[in-house]
Amino acid sequence: MKLHRRLSLCLASIALAATLVSAARAQGDKNHAAVKPMPRSEQWWQERHATIDDRLKQTDTQLVFIGDSITQGWEGGGKNVWEKFYGPRKAVNMGIGGDRTQHVLWRLEHGNFDLVKPKLAVVMIGTNNSNGNDNTAEEIGDGIVRIVKTLREKQPQMKVLVLAVFPRGEKPSPQREKNAAASAIAAKLADDKDIFYQDIGPKFLEADGTLSKEIMPDLLHLNEKSYTIWAEAIEPKVKELLGE
Repeated sequence: MKLHRRLSLCLASIALAATLVSAARAQGDKNHAAVKPMPRSEQWWQERHATIDDRLKQTDTQLVFIGDSITQGWEGGGKNVWEKFYGPRKAVNMGIGGDRTQHVLWRLEHGNFDLVKPKLAVVMIGTNNSNGNDNTAEEIGDGIVRIVKTLREKQPQMKVLVLAVFPRGEKPSPQREKNAAASAIAAKLADDKDIFYQDIGPKFLEADGTLSKEIMPDLLHLNEKSYTIWAEAIEPKVKELLGE
C-alpha cells in the first residue's frame, strides 16, 4: 500500500514537472544569452564604458544613441555628420564596437544612465548577435525587446526610436534574413506613443537588394555617405520626438 502511494506521488510529481516545463515553453523561455546582462573583459571596452559614463554625467543630454560599432562609428566616419545633426543637441554616443544585446543591457544597469533625463533614445543593435549560430532570430529579437523595456523602465519620460538592424553583406543572405526577423519581433513593441520603429535599411541598398562598398566599405560598417543617409532618414522623426 505504501509502495503504491509512493509510486503515485512520484508519478504525480513527474506529471507536474512536465506540465510546468510545457507551460514555460509555451510562454517562451527568455533565459538565453541575448537577454542576460553581461560585461566584457577587454580593458578598452571598460575604458570606453567609463568614457560614456563621464559624458552622461557631464552633459545635459536630450538625445542618446545606443548600439555597437556602427553607432560608435559616428565618432569616426560619421563625425562630420554627427556634428551637423547632433552636436547642437548635446547628444551622447553610447555605441561600443562588438557589443551584443547582453552587453548593452549590462551597461544600462551599471553606469550613469539613470542620472540623465533624455527625451529620446535611438537604438540600433543586434547584428553581432547574428554572427554564426550563437543566437536565433527570436533570441536576438528578445534581446532588443529587453533593451527597449529596460530603457522605458529607467526613463519613463523618454521616447525610444528602434531601428531595424541594418543590412550587411553584398547580397541577400541567411544572416540578413535572421536580422530582419529579429527586427520584426522588436517592431511589435512600437505603439507610436512612447516606442517607435523605423526600418531605414532599404535606403542603403541598390534596387536589386545588393549593398555597395561605396555605402559600406566592408559591407558592414558605415562611411560619411551612409551616415548621412542614416541621419537624413531619421531626422523628421527625431525632430518630432524632441519636440523641435
